[in-house]
Amino acid sequence: MVNYVDIGLKLTLAFATVILQINVFGKGNLAPSNAVDQLQNYVLGGVIGGMLYSKDVTLLQFFIVLLVWSFIVSFVKLLTNHSRFFKRAIDGSPVTVIKNGKINVEVLNSIGLSAHDLSFKLRSTGAFDIRKVKRGVVEQNGQLTVTQVGDETIKYPIIMDGQIDEDALDVINRDEDWLMRQLKLRGYELNQIYMANYLSHKIVIFPYSGIGDEDDEKNEHDEKKADEES
Repeated sequence: MVNYVDIGLKLTLAFATVILQINVFGKGNLAPSNAVDQLQNYVLGGVIGGMLYSKDVTLLQFFIVLLVWSFIVSFVKLLTNHSRFFKRAIDGSPVTVIKNGKINVEVLNSIGLSAHDLSFKLRSTGAFDIRKVKRGVVEQNGQLTVTQVGDETIKYPIIMDGQIDEDALDVINRDEDWLMRQLKLRGYELNQIYMANYLSHKIVIFPYSGIGDEDDEKNEHDEKKADEES
């Protein structure tokens, strides 16, 4: 006979666990953008669905499994947020598939993206002429980000979670030494930066504390000074 009380308690516990994960780990699992968020949803759904109607799994065992999985997710998120190596190993890295109007077929084949898929993704971004695509990047979640010739408002995230995005620096023809000089002139350390965007030849910094450095005149003056010193 089905024990509806036991099922009801498990459902309540599962619901509380999902709400707790959303509030503690962020809302990434509501709209997954990386591998960790995707796996968090898949495994949590499998655990709940697989154990919900099982008479052999007690409420305490069910709770322990949910607790262990929550601990694993929190530990992995901590690693990916503070280690470039683990972030690339777990989430992967953006892949440049189009550069200056030329398609890198070898890279596309390596990530399993066909010409039909690429064409569809290009149309979805509004890019109909590949020759006018300055850079096309397949992001970690499989979406295609396109920068077309003449785009001046595109934001390049050169720092995220205190980690330098070397691919973005390569796109803007800069290197890590240049970026560190910029941060030094502004009085920042790398680990103080939540996000830094390169926008219209200027760096806009958003530190972990405060609302961000959006003084365009100061930004432009500091960049010119750093370029002169280099």
